[in-house]
Amino acid sequence: MITLGTKKVTVMRHRQKQMRHAQLLSLLEKEPFLTDEALAKRLGVSVGTIRLDRLELRVPEMRERTRYLAESASTAPVSMQTDEVIGELRELHLGRSGVTTLSILPAMCFHRTGIARGHFLFAQANSLAAALIDSPCTLTATARVRFLRPVRQGDQVTAKARVTVVQGQRCLVRVTSYVEDKPVFDGRFVVVAANALQATDDGPFTEAE
Repeated sequence: MITLGTKKVTVMRHRQKQMRHAQLLSLLEKEPFLTDEALAKRLGVSVGTIRLDRLELRVPEMRERTRYLAESASTAPVSMQTDEVIGELRELHLGRSGVTTLSILPAMCFHRTGIARGHFLFAQANSLAAALIDSPCTLTATARVRFLRPVRQGDQVTAKARVTVVQGQRCLVRVTSYVEDKPVFDGRFVVVAANALQATDDGPFTEAE
């Protein structure tokens, strides 16, 4: 016999599940590269629960989501081969924006602390900034970077870049890298077409936030 108390519990569980589903979809809309483990941590549930939720919602696993996004990216880089970009290229819109992800492996870290070496984060951001430029050959003229938080072995770093200023053949590219939703790196790169490095007619470069 089903009691009133049992019905209330069932209704509450159903509502909690609906809320969790909505939160899961919202998280994946903002951060489509989150793993099941990261989702479980964010939502305070087990990895098994996340997998069941994905099945019910018909949400593919992270590998399939990233493959789809990579295939649907608007174009391929002009200034370099795709495999020359540091990390996995997820989105690229030439002259506008791009996204890469980088998994931090043991070889990228200091042995004693497990903290990632900074040049890997710089290389990820710098190569993405260069890949945004629609030119057969691009070079970084200047870079201003800040390392905001330690990145550790096993983390997945998502770099998001956008072109903020264009002056002649020079572009200012802002790159911010995240682990989950926390910024860990921020950089401003002035990237130019290689044949424009000697040019002086564009005047002083003016940055914009």
